[in-house]
Amino acid sequence: MTILLDGNSLTLEQVEAVARREEHVVLAPAARERVRAARATVEGLLTAERPVYGVTTGFGKLSDVRIPPEQAEALQQNLLRSHAFGVGPPLAEDAVRASLLLRANVLAKGYSGVRPEVVDLLLEFLNRRVHPVVPEQGSVGASGDLAPLAHLALVLIGEGEAVVEGHRAAGAAALARVGLSPLTLQAKEGLALVNGTCVSAGIGALALRDAEVLMTVADITSAMAVEALLCSIRAFDERIQALRPFPGQIRSAANVRRLLEDSPIVESHRDCPKIQDNYSIRCIPQVHGATRDALAYVRQVLTTELNAATDNPLVFPETGEVLAGGNFHGQPVGLALDLLAIAVAELGAIAERRVDHLVNPLLSGLSPFLTPEPGLNSGYMLGQVTAAALASENKILASPASVDSIPTSGGKEDHVSMSAYAARKAAAVVANARRILAIEYLCAAQGLDLLRPLTPAAGTGRAHALLRERVPMLREDRPPGPELETAEDLIRTGRLRTAVEEAVGPLY
Repeated sequence: MTILLDGNSLTLEQVEAVARREEHVVLAPAARERVRAARATVEGLLTAERPVYGVTTGFGKLSDVRIPPEQAEALQQNLLRSHAFGVGPPLAEDAVRASLLLRANVLAKGYSGVRPEVVDLLLEFLNRRVHPVVPEQGSVGASGDLAPLAHLALVLIGEGEAVVEGHRAAGAAALARVGLSPLTLQAKEGLALVNGTCVSAGIGALALRDAEVLMTVADITSAMAVEALLCSIRAFDERIQALRPFPGQIRSAANVRRLLEDSPIVESHRDCPKIQDNYSIRCIPQVHGATRDALAYVRQVLTTELNAATDNPLVFPETGEVLAGGNFHGQPVGLALDLLAIAVAELGAIAERRVDHLVNPLLSGLSPFLTPEPGLNSGYMLGQVTAAALASENKILASPASVDSIPTSGGKEDHVSMSAYAARKAAAVVANARRILAIEYLCAAQGLDLLRPLTPAAGTGRAHALLRERVPMLREDRPPGPELETAEDLIRTGRLRTAVEEAVGPLY
């Protein structure tokens, strides 16, 4: 499938498809015409007497330095070279691809003043799998992600480094390897390539998509825990949810009810004397639901940002004006991604408590640490320890980045957003939470095994069977690493949700 990039209608699903499944992308014809019109406006300003930021002036604190037209190309080239000051390990391939796509989409809006050839080359990078090497550290999210975007853009002029066909090479060699030629940037083009939040938003978009996968998985693994621990399902009654009608709470409770419908295990203790369960069970709808609602807000923010003109200055061809503003500032993205990290950290935190409930013989009513022969075997004792370590790490990572600010560029950029760090933290929190849920998946499945001959409901039973097709019941200790990776893979790829929905119908 080919995605038409028009600057206005890019979706989070399309970002993921291009970043991870290498969907083909081309510039929409109408967008090409808008780009041409804005370019004509910029070219008309080169000889204007009034200064135009980044076109006839320097950058940041140097914006009061006039640059003559004959030095316009050198100005743009020097901008990329000087700003490629990133450090640290390189961004993952999918994050680089998302950043390339988002920058191309910003330019495709037709307010940046670049030539269509610049957008075309960015899209050729995606379609021919030319991936610039972009260090992950160096952005404060002020004039956008200046340092990482400069590394991204250097390869367009044949400099920097890129990975192509599995080989890391200098920019010019990487381009030649796939039959592409470097560009000579003209006025405004270097600035248009580095201004904006495309790295922050690209990493954040992928983190959000991963977090959305975890939402339904958390309902599945927690429902398995409810059964394994012989807990009450009264807390999931729809009448309770209706009296506090947050959309996420209602949906999570509905998922758990569907997953546990007609459960023989639940039926086996329907008349037990227990009045109510621990919060990590009883409050699943409230906690999972709050995370669901937070992710809905993050989706709204990022969907807006994907199709925003995050550049400076902005070119308005219809009036011939060039207006300097602050659309490059990452505050909306940083705040949203801090919320993403907080919300998903809570998803992992409550799952860790259920893991403890499952393995702890003082709470579970099951064999200690879920092993049939405790003492000789330690079972899933360290599963809870690892989950606790990940949950604790997430508490640190969930501390908001967007409340921090260190002035840069000689005080010109005197308030920054730290949006790129917020994005990287959010992605790390999501990865940790996925591993915690994988541990809960392993432990809950083991708990269901220990209740035999009682059998689980159709939904939880399908989740259990899917895991057991790949991971046998733990009867004696064995290295858990490969099994944890298997469980995590079933979650990450969506196979767990798909299998369960085949058994019980669509889940939220």
